[in-house]
Amino acid sequence: MEISVIEQFKQWLIEDGRAESTVQSYVNDVQKFNKYLQIKDCDPDVLMNRFYFTSYIKHLQKEETKLNTINKKITSFKVYNDWLFQNSMVEEVFVRIKKDKIRVAAGSEDEVTVLTEEQVEQFLFHLEKESQRNKCIGYLLLYTGVRVTELVQIKLRDIDHLTAQLNVLGKGGKQRQIPLRKDVLEAIETYLQGERSESRFQQSEYLLVSQREKKMHRDAVRRWLQETGKKLQFHIYPHMIRHTFCTRLLKNGVEIATVSKLAGHANLNTTMKHYIHISKQEKQNAVERL
Repeated sequence: MEISVIEQFKQWLIEDGRAESTVQSYVNDVQKFNKYLQIKDCDPDVLMNRFYFTSYIKHLQKEETKLNTINKKITSFKVYNDWLFQNSMVEEVFVRIKKDKIRVAAGSEDEVTVLTEEQVEQFLFHLEKESQRNKCIGYLLLYTGVRVTELVQIKLRDIDHLTAQLNVLGKGGKQRQIPLRKDVLEAIETYLQGERSESRFQQSEYLLVSQREKKMHRDAVRRWLQETGKKLQFHIYPHMIRHTFCTRLLKNGVEIATVSKLAGHANLNTTMKHYIHISKQEKQNAVERL
């Protein structure tokens, strides 16, 4: 039985080491693109061309799909197009990231989704019922703002217990230091002296270990937060907590330059783009107080 093109693409993504969530996202985007081509009664032997691609993007715009969502799909199509070309299934690369990605106007879709203070409190109370490891994860995400990829890369030597500092290896190999609150340090030490000391991977150089591996996978963190969100009845994911960290700092009067350094942003413009606007909920609350 011949394997479908989409299954071949999925298998290649997995073999290429892409994260499970990334594989699912790319495959879903391509499947929806293929359904669109079927509806338009396109030639099934033509997997992709410039006209099909641009037509689909225009279709998404007419459907009022969010610009950031469209741009994520364009990334998926770029990877798919490159793979098709490498395997001689198309004659050229049609998708150009710089050319095709839609520029988002300042102030239009830069608002971020964050946890409310009430939700933060619910999350913290929930962590008291969680395992020592999961409480450690929750505290690190909420009080250091690390990306989930940075979180699972934290090694034991990255934690300076005397100075209460966390050394983080960020994007592009850039390092930054983040001060650790007393309760975060306590959560880490409790985990190290408790659950982790009894793990079969207690000799691992990484802080967070799983039952099966010496290093926890970022998808496991996402899944745990997803399950936590279902219990708490609100959506929660790693980058939302990162946004919450930055937003809470700004609301408490921390200068944006300091927030930028703590978040490990490439430049101040990145921080300003995302956090110069208060959250949608804050705007709604402000209007309702009039």
